[in-house]
Amino acid sequence: MKLRLPKTRVGKFAACAFLAVLVFMVMMRVRAAISIPGELGVTEMKLAPCPDTPNCVSTQTDQTDKLLPPIPYTGSEESALNRITQILQQLPRTKIVEEKHNYVHAECRSFLFRFVDDVEFLIDDSEKLIHFRSAARVGYSDLGVNRQRMQGFTRKFGES
Repeated sequence: MKLRLPKTRVGKFAACAFLAVLVFMVMMRVRAAISIPGELGVTEMKLAPCPDTPNCVSTQTDQTDKLLPPIPYTGSEESALNRITQILQQLPRTKIVEEKHNYVHAECRSFLFRFVDDVEFLIDDSEKLIHFRSAARVGYSDLGVNRQRMQGFTRKFGES
């Protein structure tokens, strides 16, 4: 099979640009799929700070455009953890990658390009609050996906 390239200069440029974008997207997908950011996790009952890009929301940030309220809960830490994992297991393209007594880390993949968002939960049993952080691994904007996901999660948690 012979590949036919466009004969015009504009057509050749467009074909090359398309291939470059395609290669870039594949490279970003591979990178995002294999590398979990090192700054994730809990340090002194705090989740990692949000980056300067708009693709992150958190209950523990000083950046008001990224701030969401923590989720209040009643009952035990264990029942809150069970409810978090139960809801996560219902979300499409979501995989729990780490679970401890007061911490959960999950990966949520986008539908079309399979970009990875890291979602973390930290249960503060002394305050009866669940803190969270949801951030895209790559890129600049997420078009509000992390905010929508966490607002939906908060609603589902409140329904139980």
